[in-house]
Amino acid sequence: MTKTIQESLASRNTQQSEQPIQYIDTIAAYNKWAKIYDTDGNFLQALDSIEIRSLLPGFLALVRTNPTPNPSSPIKLVDLGCGTGRNTLQLLSLAPETDIVGLDASSGMLEVATRTIQQALSPCPGDNHKLPTLELYDLLQTPPSPPECSHNADGVISTLVLEHIPLPQFFETVSAILKPSGYLLLTNMHSEMGEVSQAGFVDPESGIKIRPTSYCHRVRDVVEVAGREGFEVVQ
Repeated sequence: MTKTIQESLASRNTQQSEQPIQYIDTIAAYNKWAKIYDTDGNFLQALDSIEIRSLLPGFLALVRTNPTPNPSSPIKLVDLGCGTGRNTLQLLSLAPETDIVGLDASSGMLEVATRTIQQALSPCPGDNHKLPTLELYDLLQTPPSPPECSHNADGVISTLVLEHIPLPQFFETVSAILKPSGYLLLTNMHSEMGEVSQAGFVDPESGIKIRPTSYCHRVRDVVEVAGREGFEVVQ
């Protein structure tokens, strides 16, 4: 069984943390985090947003040039673990002609995403942006059963999500969503960072550090498990 970051840190660190830490269920953690997720100054989120801005144009170029059985059908893109819609908005900006689906296990995060996207689009009533479809979906569900609206996607993006999911479950779900020859754009916390830290936030009401379940995935392990599900790295 894959060891969590909590278990790894506990086995190496015998000193008591100065700040109280509470480990809770991942969905419960993100429901709590949703209220401050976009404003708590998390540098990894900021870094990921910069990186995604540089990666999305190339990703979308690959998706748009990929042959499709029905050229008249709009391209479908899925933001898997969309959270507060941080990168869903980037998809809307760069690919407004596509059908965009956002999936997340946290109802709190999806509520924020809905408000954020509506506020971002409301000043531009003349634009032809289609509102994305936002649906609850738990990536830890086995066997994978993603909602029908996400099926046969041309492309999937998933950013800073993999940390919370065992590798086989994650790639099984992506396989259930993507059409054959579809593309996946994936970002994750580097394993060296995962050896000393993990996702989490300070609850402003209690002052307690809240942490969900996280895993330290090495790049070579990600590539290996992805390969078993039929994925290939595109240079």
